Amino acid sequence: MKNYFLYGALCIAIGFTACKRESQEVAQASLSSTTTNEQMGKAKFYHLADGKMKMDLEINIPERADSTVAVHFHEHGDCGNMGENTHGHWNPTNEPHGKWGSAAYHSGDIGNIALDSKGHGFISVSTDRWSTVDQEAKNIIGRAIIIHGGTDDYITQPTGNSGPRIGCGVITAIK
Repeated sequence: MKNYFLYGALCIAIGFTACKRESQEVAQASLSSTTTNEQMGKAKFYHLADGKMKMDLEINIPERADSTVAVHFHEHGDCGNMGENTHGHWNPTNEPHGKWGSAAYHSGDIGNIALDSKGHGFISVSTDRWSTVDQEAKNIIGRAIIIHGGTDDYITQPTGNSGPRIGCGVITAIK
């Protein structure tokens, strides 16, 4: 009888370990206002069992309640100069700017996020376009996430005419 309990406990432990590996958090970014440095949100990145990466991005911008903002990955992880030090969109494959998942878009095109009546918004993206492996072209570590003050029109090259940089955070690995 003791062995059944031991085997049962072992199976439960293995199950929890497998679940943890299936979506292990490997990177994050804390997003702050480019003007006041107040906290605006957080992005968490996970390795998934199928080899893809997943980003869960949650933002809170009460002054932008009931509006939409654009989010992109930018080249450099330097939020100085009101986010301008991040330079342009991160586009390791040199593809045209566009809407995520459409026929034409690049790896830094995250898209528009609708904010509710309290200024809260959330987006989750899973992809094989990102990595946290050193020396890989698709490595996101050290890149910046920019929250723009306007919406992405998904047409204007190379930026989507998304407006000013109102929020910024650097993607860092979790050790």
